Amino acid sequence: MTITALATKSFTTQSLTTAAIFVDVQNIYYTTRDTFGRPFNYRQFYASVAKERQMSQANAYAIARNDDGQHKFQSALRHIGFDVKLKPFIERSDGSAKGDWDVGITIDVLEAAPHVEEIILLSGDGDFALLLDKVTEKYGCKTTVYGVEALTANSLIQSASEFIPINKTWLI
Repeated sequence: MTITALATKSFTTQSLTTAAIFVDVQNIYYTTRDTFGRPFNYRQFYASVAKERQMSQANAYAIARNDDGQHKFQSALRHIGFDVKLKPFIERSDGSAKGDWDVGITIDVLEAAPHVEEIILLSGDGDFALLLDKVTEKYGCKTTVYGVEALTANSLIQSASEFIPINKTWLI
């Protein structure tokens, strides 16, 4: 076999990294809105990430509000390739609201980690730092975090194998 043929063969037999995406939709929505005044471009993100990886799953965690804009957004996420997981919006008697997915995201990441090489998390929530430390230690996963740098917990940035700041190039 010639060197060119050998190089071509080794290149074509290389496999893509297996990865799973977990999106904290509320966190990404509020951090991009508050910092840039524009929404995150999920279509561009997914296309960019999937180009270099074999996606085993892509979950987007959102709050179920009964509004047409949310339904259209969730439908668009599904069309891109995300499995949209919804939790009911709970408004407390004092007017405050609850609806985070931290525990659900954590459970899903822990279930996916033994089966993938990379965990991709979109969030700035420092509560996920311990989770990333655990999946790196226990399963050897690379952990990549995308977040708005000014609004991402330093502990999360430090726990990630790679931190990719969301800037204007990632926005609609």
